[in-house]
Amino acid sequence: MSPDATRTVLSEPGFADIEAASKRLSGVVLRTPLLESHYLNERTGGRVLIKPESLQHTGSFKYRGASNRMARLSADERAAGVIAFSSGNHAQAVALAARRLSVHATIVMPRDAPQMKLDNTRAFGADVVLYERRQVNREEVAVELQGRIGGTIIRPFDDPDIIAGQGTVGLEIAQDVAARKLQPDAMLVPCGGGGLIAGSALAVRESFPETAVFSVEPTDYDDTRQSLERGERVGVPGEAPSICDALLLTIPGELTFTMNRRLLAGGLSVSEADVRGAMRFAFDYLKLVVEPGGAVALAALLCGAFDAKGKIVVIVLSGGNVDRELFAQILRD
Repeated sequence: MSPDATRTVLSEPGFADIEAASKRLSGVVLRTPLLESHYLNERTGGRVLIKPESLQHTGSFKYRGASNRMARLSADERAAGVIAFSSGNHAQAVALAARRLSVHATIVMPRDAPQMKLDNTRAFGADVVLYERRQVNREEVAVELQGRIGGTIIRPFDDPDIIAGQGTVGLEIAQDVAARKLQPDAMLVPCGGGGLIAGSALAVRESFPETAVFSVEPTDYDDTRQSLERGERVGVPGEAPSICDALLLTIPGELTFTMNRRLLAGGLSVSEADVRGAMRFAFDYLKLVVEPGGAVALAALLCGAFDAKGKIVVIVLSGGNVDRELFAQILRD
């Protein structure tokens, strides 16, 4: 078994790593805008700035981290190919980044992943290996594959290069907020494994150290919220059904939680009904298609889990990859 398969990543990325990732990703990823909605400001009583990573290549922020990590592969590593495990957004990101670099990719995905994510991953040229989400550990499947076919595992969040790449979301937010001469009171970010919020919190708090950063998760998968309250990594059962397929992690990442315990002000959770309402609001008033996991920060504002009244609040819409049948059903509800 390759040492890469069992290594524990302990080194935290710094702000300089995010700046380096931003330069590395220039011309590769989209610089998504910072939007504002009169409707949302009226609804919440605050000033809300919206970072729509649903508009990013592959439909989510994940392309940033995957591209940054894979840009740092050696020639020999590129020749050997890469392996990833993902419910869909990291899968698509690795697949597209691999195609851009002419690297072979094998992606381990749950059999119940949204069909759009499965189809897109295959369309980008990756080989997909399916597993049963509630019966098999996806990382073990990836490690077993690595033992048979070789290659580098591109982890979805517990990797300094991945976190630095995702942190470019926060870097862009900080730059755009500063250009408007604003001081954000809070930032709300969807949280699965914790890479997006760890990197973004690091970047935003470099310029705005008083900004309170909150993770947002589905109610039955709020392992980061519970871990922050306990001061240590704790898991959740992970047995409840949820439409938030991108956020169904049951325990925070080791490296990401080390960072988030220091950087975050706390965690929030929202219900499935709150998420559905947020997706409808985004479609009706923001003219954006947002997937369930990508809508949780908006949901936290709309349901009152976070009170934005009188505050300047930044939210991240982390992805837009939702199957059309599910989206149509949610819009009809």
